[in-house]
Amino acid sequence: MDTIWLYQFRLIVIGDSTVGKSCLIRRFTEGRFAQVSDPTVGVDFFSRLVEIEPGKRIKLQIWDTAGQERFRSITRAYYRNSVGGLLLFDITNRRSFQNVHNWLEEAQSHVQPHSIVFLLVGHKCDLEAQRQVTQQEAEKLAGAYGMRYVETSARDAINVEKAFVDLTRTIFDLVRSGDIKIQDGWEGVKSGFVPNTVHSSEEVTKGGRQCYC
Repeated sequence: MDTIWLYQFRLIVIGDSTVGKSCLIRRFTEGRFAQVSDPTVGVDFFSRLVEIEPGKRIKLQIWDTAGQERFRSITRAYYRNSVGGLLLFDITNRRSFQNVHNWLEEAQSHVQPHSIVFLLVGHKCDLEAQRQVTQQEAEKLAGAYGMRYVETSARDAINVEKAFVDLTRTIFDLVRSGDIKIQDGWEGVKSGFVPNTVHSSEEVTKGGRQCYC
Protein backbone atom coordinates (compact mmCIF):
# COMPACT_ATOMS: atom_id res chain seq x y z
CA MET A 1 0.00 0.00 0.00
CA ASP A 2 1.36 3.44 -0.91
CA THR A 3 2.23 5.94 1.78
CA ILE A 4 -0.01 8.98 1.43
CA TRP A 5 2.78 11.21 2.77
CA LEU A 6 6.44 10.65 3.57
CA TYR A 7 6.68 13.30 6.28
CA GLN A 8 4.58 15.85 8.04
CA PHE A 9 6.18 19.28 8.50
CA ARG A 10 4.77 21.85 10.86
CA LEU A 11 5.22 25.41 9.58
CA ILE A 12 4.53 28.70 11.32
CA VAL A 13 3.73 31.96 9.52
CA ILE A 14 4.72 35.12 11.39
CA GLY A 15 4.97 38.86 10.80
CA ASP A 16 3.26 42.11 11.68
CA SER A 17 -0.49 42.47 11.64
CA THR A 18 -2.00 43.32 8.20
CA VAL A 19 0.98 42.06 6.16
CA GLY A 20 -1.34 39.45 4.60
CA LYS A 21 -0.42 36.21 6.37
CA SER A 22 -3.94 34.78 6.33
CA CYS A 23 -4.53 35.75 2.70
CA LEU A 24 -1.29 34.08 1.63
CA ILE A 25 -2.12 30.87 3.49
CA ARG A 26 -5.69 30.72 2.16
CA ARG A 27 -4.48 31.26 -1.40
CA PHE A 28 -2.08 28.32 -0.94
CA THR A 29 -4.40 25.94 0.90
CA GLU A 30 -7.81 26.86 -0.51
CA GLY A 31 -6.97 28.48 -3.84
CA ARG A 32 -8.99 31.57 -3.05
CA PHE A 33 -8.58 35.17 -1.97
CA ALA A 34 -11.29 36.24 0.47
CA GLN A 35 -12.84 39.67 0.03
CA VAL A 36 -12.72 40.28 3.78
CA SER A 37 -10.16 38.77 6.11
CA ASP A 38 -10.79 39.20 9.82
CA PRO A 39 -7.73 39.62 12.06
CA THR A 40 -6.40 36.31 13.34
CA VAL A 41 -7.16 35.77 17.02
CA GLY A 42 -4.37 33.71 18.55
CA VAL A 43 -3.60 30.95 16.04
CA ASP A 44 -5.45 29.38 13.09
CA PHE A 45 -4.61 26.02 11.54
CA PHE A 46 -4.46 24.94 7.87
CA SER A 47 -3.06 21.91 6.04
CA ARG A 48 -2.20 20.77 2.54
CA LEU A 49 -0.28 17.99 0.77
CA VAL A 50 2.66 19.02 -1.42
CA GLU A 51 4.38 16.76 -3.95
CA ILE A 52 8.01 17.90 -3.94
CA GLU A 53 9.22 15.09 -6.21
CA PRO A 54 7.27 12.56 -8.30
CA GLY A 55 5.55 10.24 -5.82
CA LYS A 56 7.01 12.05 -2.77
CA ARG A 57 4.38 13.96 -0.85
CA ILE A 58 4.76 16.04 2.28
CA LYS A 59 1.87 16.98 4.54
CA LEU A 60 2.13 20.58 5.72
CA GLN A 61 0.52 21.73 8.95
CA ILE A 62 0.49 25.51 8.70
CA TRP A 63 -0.08 27.70 11.74
CA ASP A 64 -1.31 31.21 11.03
CA THR A 65 -0.35 33.48 13.92
CA ALA A 66 -1.75 36.80 15.08
CA GLY A 67 0.53 39.78 14.59
CA GLN A 68 -0.95 41.90 17.36
CA GLU A 69 1.11 42.22 20.54
CA ARG A 70 -1.76 41.15 22.81
CA PHE A 71 -1.74 37.67 21.23
CA ARG A 72 2.03 37.15 21.24
CA SER A 73 2.02 35.09 24.45
CA ILE A 74 -0.24 32.60 22.65
CA THR A 75 1.75 32.40 19.43
CA ARG A 76 5.11 32.02 21.19
CA ALA A 77 4.07 28.56 22.32
CA TYR A 78 3.99 27.38 18.68
CA TYR A 79 7.59 28.20 17.80
CA ARG A 80 9.14 25.21 19.55
CA ASN A 81 7.10 22.61 17.65
CA SER A 82 7.69 24.11 14.20
CA VAL A 83 10.41 23.02 11.77
CA GLY A 84 9.89 25.82 9.24
CA GLY A 85 8.50 29.29 9.01
CA LEU A 86 7.53 32.02 6.60
CA LEU A 87 8.40 35.47 7.93
CA LEU A 88 6.26 38.02 6.11
CA PHE A 89 6.56 41.74 5.66
CA ASP A 90 4.52 44.05 3.44
CA ILE A 91 6.64 45.68 0.71
CA THR A 92 4.39 48.77 0.97
CA ASN A 93 4.93 49.07 4.74
CA ARG A 94 8.52 49.80 5.70
CA ARG A 95 7.86 49.40 9.41
CA SER A 96 6.85 45.75 8.87
CA PHE A 97 10.24 45.24 7.17
CA GLN A 98 12.11 46.92 10.01
CA ASN A 99 10.38 44.57 12.46
CA VAL A 100 11.77 41.45 10.75
CA HIS A 101 14.72 41.45 13.16
CA ASN A 102 12.37 41.52 16.17
CA TRP A 103 10.37 38.56 14.85
CA LEU A 104 13.53 36.52 14.26
CA GLU A 105 14.86 37.39 17.69
CA GLU A 106 11.61 36.31 19.33
CA ALA A 107 11.52 33.05 17.37
CA GLN A 108 15.10 32.18 18.25
CA SER A 109 14.49 32.82 21.95
CA HIS A 110 11.51 30.44 22.05
CA VAL A 111 12.49 27.66 19.65
CA GLN A 112 15.29 26.12 21.73
CA PRO A 113 16.51 23.40 21.79
CA HIS A 114 15.34 23.10 18.18
CA SER A 115 15.72 25.44 15.21
CA ILE A 116 13.42 26.78 12.51
CA VAL A 117 14.22 27.07 8.80
CA PHE A 118 12.89 30.49 7.81
CA LEU A 119 12.00 31.95 4.42
CA LEU A 120 11.72 35.73 4.21
CA VAL A 121 8.66 36.78 2.19
CA GLY A 122 8.00 40.24 0.80
CA HIS A 123 4.23 40.21 0.36
CA LYS A 124 1.87 42.30 -1.80
CA CYS A 125 4.33 42.58 -4.68
CA ASP A 126 1.41 43.43 -6.97
CA LEU A 127 1.41 46.90 -5.35
CA GLU A 128 4.65 47.92 -7.03
CA ALA A 129 3.73 51.61 -7.25
CA GLN A 130 3.44 51.73 -3.44
CA ARG A 131 6.69 49.85 -2.74
CA GLN A 132 8.68 51.11 0.27
CA VAL A 133 11.21 48.26 0.44
CA THR A 134 13.47 47.41 -2.49
CA GLN A 135 14.09 43.83 -3.49
CA GLN A 136 17.84 44.38 -3.13
CA GLU A 137 17.69 45.47 0.52
CA ALA A 138 15.31 42.63 1.37
CA GLU A 139 17.66 40.11 -0.25
CA LYS A 140 20.57 41.63 1.70
CA LEU A 141 18.71 41.27 4.99
CA ALA A 142 17.70 37.69 4.19
CA GLY A 143 21.31 36.82 3.34
CA ALA A 144 22.53 38.32 6.62
CA TYR A 145 20.30 35.88 8.50
CA GLY A 146 20.97 32.90 6.23
CA MET A 147 17.49 32.97 4.71
CA ARG A 148 16.24 32.88 1.15
CA TYR A 149 13.96 35.65 -0.09
CA VAL A 150 10.89 35.61 -2.32
CA GLU A 151 8.26 38.21 -3.21
CA THR A 152 4.63 37.12 -3.35
CA SER A 153 1.13 38.35 -4.06
CA ALA A 154 -1.86 36.45 -2.72
CA ARG A 155 -4.18 38.67 -4.75
CA ASP A 156 -2.55 37.82 -8.08
CA ALA A 157 -1.29 34.35 -7.03
CA ILE A 158 2.34 35.32 -7.65
CA ASN A 159 4.97 32.97 -6.16
CA VAL A 160 2.56 31.68 -3.51
CA GLU A 161 3.14 28.06 -4.49
CA LYS A 162 6.85 28.70 -4.89
CA ALA A 163 7.23 30.13 -1.38
CA PHE A 164 5.70 27.13 0.38
CA VAL A 165 7.16 24.48 -1.94
CA ASP A 166 10.69 25.93 -1.82
CA LEU A 167 10.63 26.01 1.98
CA THR A 168 9.25 22.46 2.07
CA ARG A 169 11.94 21.22 -0.29
CA THR A 170 14.69 22.86 1.80
CA ILE A 171 13.41 21.16 4.95
CA PHE A 172 13.03 17.83 3.13
CA ASP A 173 16.67 17.98 1.98
CA LEU A 174 17.80 18.69 5.56
CA VAL A 175 15.76 15.75 6.87
CA ARG A 176 17.13 13.48 4.15
CA SER A 177 20.71 14.54 4.93
CA GLY A 178 20.21 13.96 8.66
CA ASP A 179 20.66 17.62 9.64
CA ILE A 180 17.07 17.63 10.90
CA LYS A 181 15.99 14.52 12.81
CA ILE A 182 12.63 13.20 13.95
CA GLN A 183 12.53 13.35 17.74
CA ASP A 184 10.11 11.99 20.32
CA GLY A 185 8.02 14.74 21.84
CA TRP A 186 8.71 17.18 18.98
CA GLU A 187 5.94 17.94 16.49
CA GLY A 188 8.11 19.70 13.90
CA VAL A 189 8.66 16.60 11.74
CA LYS A 190 6.74 13.34 11.77
CA SER A 191 7.27 10.26 9.63
CA GLY A 192 4.86 9.00 6.97
CA PHE A 193 1.30 7.81 7.32
CA VAL A 194 -0.25 4.75 5.64
CA PRO A 195 -4.07 4.81 5.83
CA ASN A 196 -6.33 1.80 5.39
CA THR A 197 -7.67 3.41 2.26
CA VAL A 198 -5.72 5.85 0.15
CA HIS A 199 -7.79 8.66 -1.29
CA SER A 200 -6.31 10.84 -4.01
CA SER A 201 -5.93 14.43 -2.90
CA GLU A 202 -7.97 17.04 -4.67
CA GLU A 203 -6.10 19.70 -6.54
CA VAL A 204 -6.46 23.19 -5.22
CA THR A 205 -8.07 25.33 -7.88
CA LYS A 206 -7.19 28.95 -8.21
CA GLY A 207 -9.96 31.36 -7.42
CA GLY A 208 -10.56 34.72 -8.99
CA ARG A 209 -9.22 38.00 -7.73
CA GLN A 210 -11.27 38.76 -4.66
CA CYS A 211 -9.51 40.41 -1.73
CA TYR A 212 -7.07 43.18 -1.01
CA CYS A 213 -5.84 42.27 2.46
